[in-house]
Amino acid sequence: MLSSIYTLPEEVINLIAAGEVIDSIAAVVRELVENSLDAGATRIVVALWTQQWRVRVADNGCGMKLTDLRQAATAHSTSKIRSCDDLWKITSLGFRGEALHSLTQLANLEIMSRPALTSEGWYVRYDAGGKVLEAATAAIAPGTVVTVSDLFGNLPNYREGLPAIAQQMKAVQSTIQQIALCHPHVTWQVWQDDREWFNISAGKTSQQLLPQMLRQVRVGDLQELTVEVPNPDTSPTATRAFLNLVLGLPDRCHRHRPDWVRVAVNGRRVKLPELEQTIITATARTLPRDRYPICFLHLQVAPNHVNWNRHPAKAEIYLHHLEYWQEKVTQAIEQALRIHPETIPESLHNSRVSKLIKAAEATSGYHYNRQIQNTKVESHNSCPPTYILKAVAQVNNTYIVAEHPGGLWLVEQHIAHERVLYEQLVDNWQLVALEPSVILNALSPAQRSQLERIGIEIEPFGEQMWAIRNIPAMLQARDDCADALLELSLGGDLQTAQVAVACRSAIRNGTELTLEEMQTLLNQWQRTRNPRTCPHGRPIYLSLEESALSRFFRRHWVIGKSHGI
Repeated sequence: MLSSIYTLPEEVINLIAAGEVIDSIAAVVRELVENSLDAGATRIVVALWTQQWRVRVADNGCGMKLTDLRQAATAHSTSKIRSCDDLWKITSLGFRGEALHSLTQLANLEIMSRPALTSEGWYVRYDAGGKVLEAATAAIAPGTVVTVSDLFGNLPNYREGLPAIAQQMKAVQSTIQQIALCHPHVTWQVWQDDREWFNISAGKTSQQLLPQMLRQVRVGDLQELTVEVPNPDTSPTATRAFLNLVLGLPDRCHRHRPDWVRVAVNGRRVKLPELEQTIITATARTLPRDRYPICFLHLQVAPNHVNWNRHPAKAEIYLHHLEYWQEKVTQAIEQALRIHPETIPESLHNSRVSKLIKAAEATSGYHYNRQIQNTKVESHNSCPPTYILKAVAQVNNTYIVAEHPGGLWLVEQHIAHERVLYEQLVDNWQLVALEPSVILNALSPAQRSQLERIGIEIEPFGEQMWAIRNIPAMLQARDDCADALLELSLGGDLQTAQVAVACRSAIRNGTELTLEEMQTLLNQWQRTRNPRTCPHGRPIYLSLEESALSRFFRRHWVIGKSHGI
C-alpha cells in the first residue's frame, strides 16, 4: 500500500525537470494508468468519450483515504518520494506530483477511491488549482476511479491544433500496449464511446501478451529469454539486474519498419536509440533485406543507475554503464537465436517418429540403421555442439531430412552451409596471395575502389586491365575466381563481401551427399550463432513436429471406432 501524500520540499521541486506533462489524450491515459500500477492494480479499465473529451480510468489498486484525496491534486504532491536523495533511486512510475495538478488546470477532475481494508469510499471534485470543491461518501469497490472531463476545454485553440481523433486514439492504444508489455500480470479493458474497443489478457510473461497486439504473430514465433546479469555496480549491496528479451524468430516474423524494436527500463517504455540500434545490428544478417526484427527488451536495473529527469514525460532517460548493457543485449540475442534443447519445445523422445521412418525403408533409398562415424568439426565460434539432429536422408539432392526428439526437420543444404561459411568468414576474414594473378578487364573506378575497400590488392596491367594479387582464402581453390572477384567489385561493405563469398563457396543444391557428409554439415550448422536463417534472411529449416505428424496420420484415433465398430 502506498504511503500518505505530502507536498514536496522546495529543493526537491527545483531538481525536477520542468515542462508540460499533459499534452494529449494519450498523455492523460499514461499518467492515470501509471498511478494505477503504482497502487498495485491488477485490473485496469480505461474508458474514453471522444466527443466530450473525457477519460476515465478505474483500477482495483490500494485506494486512497480522504486525507490523501484532499491533497492529491495540489502542486508537487506525491506519496512516492520525500527528499532529494529519492530522485536517484526511483522505484515507482510516477514521482513528480505534477500530473493530477496539471489536469485540474486543463480539465474537470473527479476522483472516487476506497482503501482496500476499509468499508467507506469517498468522492472528491477539485477546482482549477487542485483544491477540493466537494467531498462526499461514495459506494465504490476497493480501488480508485479517476474521471477527467472537458480536457483542454479552456484552451480551444490548443484543442483544435491537436491531431484528428482517430490518430489520437491510435496513440492511446499504443500507449496502453507499451505499458501492458512492461506489466504482463495486469488485465486491461478499454472502451471507446460506450463500446468495448480492445482487451489485453494478463499473462505470466510479455511473450504471451505480444501476439494480442500483433495479430499475425503467434506465441510460437517468439523466443523469450530472461537472464540474471551481473550488476556493473560492484557494491556488495547492489540490486540484482535482470534482462528480459522477447524476440521474434527471424525465420518466422519480421517487420518492414523498426516500429517493434522496443526497450523498457524498470517497468517503463523508454527511447534508448543506442540499445535499439544494438538490437537491429545484432539481428542484421538474420533477416531479409530492408526488414527489421520484432523485439521487446526489458531491463530491470538498480534504481540509482537510471536518471529519469532527462524528459518531462520520462520517455527518455540517462542509463549508466550503457556500453555494458549493449554487450549484454548482444549476447542475449545470440543466445536466443541458437538452436539447442532449451529453445525447442520440450517433449520426450517418442519412438513413433522412428517407427514412421523405418516403415518406409522398403520403398526408400536409405537405411535408417546406417551407422554414422563421428567427425570432428572445427568451429570458429564459441557455441557448443548440441548434436540433437540425426541425418536420415537427402531429398532431391537439396534437403537433408533430420530427426530430432520432437519430430522431423527439412534442412536446405546450400543455405545451411552458407550460414556456416559466413560466420567462419566473419570470425576470420583471411586474404591470401594469388599465384598466378587474376587479370580483370574494364573495371570502373568504382569497382576498383570497392575491391581496395575490402582489402584486395589491385594493380594496372596494361590498357583497361588490372592484376589481382590476393583473394579471400575460401575462393582460392575455385575455378571461377575471376567471376567471384567481379561479383565482389559490385559494391557493398566488408560484411556484404563476406556474404557473397559464403554464398559462392557453399555447397550447391543438387549435389549428392553421403550420410556422413550430411551429418557433418548438420553438426557444423548447429554450432553457428544464428542457425535459423541464412545471411540473406532466408529460413534454413522446416520443422515437422511429432504432434503435427500425429494429427495428420490420425494416430490419436481408437482403431475400433475409426472402423465404425
